Amino acid sequence: MKASLYLIFNGNCAEAIKLYEKAFNTKANYCQYKDTPPSKEYPIQPGTEELIMHGILPIGNSTIYLCDTTPSQPTTFGNGSFACVELQTAESVKSAFEILKEGGKVFCEAQETFWNKCYAELEDKFGLKWTIMIEECTCSDECASGYNPNCTCVSDECHCREKPKS
Repeated sequence: MKASLYLIFNGNCAEAIKLYEKAFNTKANYCQYKDTPPSKEYPIQPGTEELIMHGILPIGNSTIYLCDTTPSQPTTFGNGSFACVELQTAESVKSAFEILKEGGKVFCEAQETFWNKCYAELEDKFGLKWTIMIEECTCSDECASGYNPNCTCVSDECHCREKPKS
């Protein structure tokens, strides 16, 4: 089973896709409203032809879906919601953070915390709030909480391969 985000933008989804492709070093696939088959039940509203009807943005083993809404149904991102992305290295977290913070608001600089080796929070210029962090090892409870010499995690970035700082 898998859960994914579906982000809805107000006409600036193509711009968001370009930013997120750069931040997460990936390539999105998408279609515009003009690419959809004609439908009497769901006609394309005039002025929406160039908007993103459906987009797929792969990030590691996850997917973020995105699209534009039509002008008749504007949307806003929720104040209590964050998109959370787990990356493999501190460098990738810091790089994504630097790209996404342009024109946005920083809540927490990319830094080591007591719960993660590199963690950041921000709101991007589209109003989407992000939590970006290093993917944590999930091979066992003991491993996820600190040093475990029997760790079976295959990730080179597994934090449990290092002894905790004293």
